[in-house]
Parts: sequence; C-alpha cells; structure tokens
Amino acid sequence: MSRRQALLVIRHEPFEHLGYFEQVLQQEGVPFDYSDMGSDASLDAYSGLILMGGPQSANDPNPALGHEIQLIRGAVQRHKPILGICLGSQLIAKALGARVFRNSEKEIGWAAVHLTEDGVRDPLFSAIPNPSMFFHWHSETFDLPEGAVWLAYSDGCRHQAFRYSSNVYGIQFHPEITPEMIVDWCAQQVNCGDTDGLGKPFAEHAFETSDLARRIIQGWLDLAHQVIACCAFDNVPLSGQ
Repeated sequence: MSRRQALLVIRHEPFEHLGYFEQVLQQEGVPFDYSDMGSDASLDAYSGLILMGGPQSANDPNPALGHEIQLIRGAVQRHKPILGICLGSQLIAKALGARVFRNSEKEIGWAAVHLTEDGVRDPLFSAIPNPSMFFHWHSETFDLPEGAVWLAYSDGCRHQAFRYSSNVYGIQFHPEITPEMIVDWCAQQVNCGDTDGLGKPFAEHAFETSDLARRIIQGWLDLAHQVIACCAFDNVPLSGQ
C-alpha cells in the first residue's frame, strides 16, 4: 500500500490498540493512522477502516459513536475494506441494520472459537485451526446482519465473526491482544468489576495466539489489497437503509 492507501484505525480507548496486528502492518509496510473516539475522522484520505474494541456500548447515545456508524455506512457504500474487533464488530452490525443487545453471559477470558462451514472456507480463517483459543472481553452481542455470512461461534456467544459482501468483517473476540495488553486492561479503572480471576497466567497465554493473529490480519490485508486494486469505489447496497 502507498501512503494514499493508508488505513484509518479508530481507537475507543488508548489501551485498546492494534496489538499484534500493528506488528504485521509495520512489517508489511502498510501505513495507518490512529483516530481516537470523538475526533470526527473522515475516510477521504484512507483506503480502509479498522475499528477497535472499547468498554462502550454500540447502543450508547453518544454522538461520537453515531459518527462512527455513519462512517461505516459510507465505507460500505464505497466498498472500502473494513475490519471491526469486539465493539468495532458491534458497530458494524448496527450500521448494517442489525440489533446489538446484551449477551446471555459476560464472556471474559480464554475460550475456544469454532468455525462454521463458511468460516472454514473463508480467506481470513481458513489458515487457523478449528477450533482455536482466543481472548474475549464483552457483555454484548449482535444479530447477524441481513445478507452477512456467519463465520464463527463460541459456547458463550453465537456470533463471533461474520463477513458482509466481500470486504467487511466483524470479529467479536480479540485476536490482536498481546500479554502486555491483558495486564494493562486489567489495571484500567473502567474495567473494574470485570477482572476477577484474570491475572498473569491469562496474560502469558496470549503468547500462543501471536501466529493466529498474524494469519488473520494477513488474510485481511491480502483481501484489502485486492479490493483497493479492483473495486475500491464501487457502490453496494446497504442493509437496513
């Protein structure tokens, strides 16, 4: 990617950043800029969009989140590659007209993610074992957007990943997380009450997922290159509009 093809990365909290994904972007020479929540970012100078997680709810009546939802809709209509992690996936689902709601349980810690038949064949997930262990930290989930392809699930949450069209991915779990990020998240005041039972052993386990993270983000980058080269400005219908 050239500088013209940089990625915009929306960060809802400074501690919820790209983690392992950032290492791959740097190694691949893919430029990106962080934009913190509330900055009224524009996609005009960017060829792709990544939305990170955060403690907020996609249903919060927050103008900054409303701006992000409109940004996502604009990116979908312009056929730009989009990747959402945790809250980012929920915002994508909402932008596509799906319901975001409280999950039957809080899913915090390590749990197996199982691929559906479509997930096993998907460009992002076909290179990882089925199932694979990933880190989770969420209390909300979403309905599958109309027209989306269901890719993954866990015992605690049915919708762990989906693809919409060929260029939009929502991932509920956290493939990007590093051991240092888990320690940092547990120390954040905003996460108080969620961290019982989380500690150093949970952080150390994240060393084992670095290769899985690399395979997922590399798959998305390969797809993003194809979209940017072939059809970055095609218009596609947007569900829920």
